[in-house]
Amino acid sequence: MRRALAAGACIALSSQLAGCVTHTQPDAFFQLTPESAAHRSMQTRMFETKDETELLSASAAVLQDLGFQLEESVRGVGFLRATKERSAREYGQEIGRFFLGLLSLGKSRIPVDFHQKIAAMLIARPIDQKGARQEVRIMFYRVVWKGDGQADRQYLTPGEQRMEMLRDPVMYQTFFSKLSKAVFLEPFAL
Repeated sequence: MRRALAAGACIALSSQLAGCVTHTQPDAFFQLTPESAAHRSMQTRMFETKDETELLSASAAVLQDLGFQLEESVRGVGFLRATKERSAREYGQEIGRFFLGLLSLGKSRIPVDFHQKIAAMLIARPIDQKGARQEVRIMFYRVVWKGDGQADRQYLTPGEQRMEMLRDPVMYQTFFSKLSKAVFLEPFAL
């Protein structure tokens, strides 16, 4: 009897979750936009080093310095994935929410962004036959959860979510600047 109830609960839960997913046409994932080349050049740098292990080690250290926690590392293919969690509340959203609540006499509540998980994925690979030059590409993206946040003294769990690429050039410049310094200093570390 318990197994039947557990199976029924799993089926009901999976049917509810399937209804929440927005489907994107597969063709949309592979379409290049006019900005694609600019984004790729912002995300990619070349390094003159033969040691891919030291480059990955320096990349992991830079990500940790930026507040990320390493979640996955596959040295054989030159892959790193790191994340950090932050509040996503923005001043403008709170003001808009306040005025809408004021105009609707408190009867209408709009959800706001209130939690985010920022992730970084890094790939390092040799780009010449000798392995003396390495290409590093990093992509930053975030998943943002919306919700009412807090009602009275009760905390409300996140609801709707969305994922978006982060295209702030300063973020990428900061990472590569720190990585350049770390790669230069890495061979001389004691």
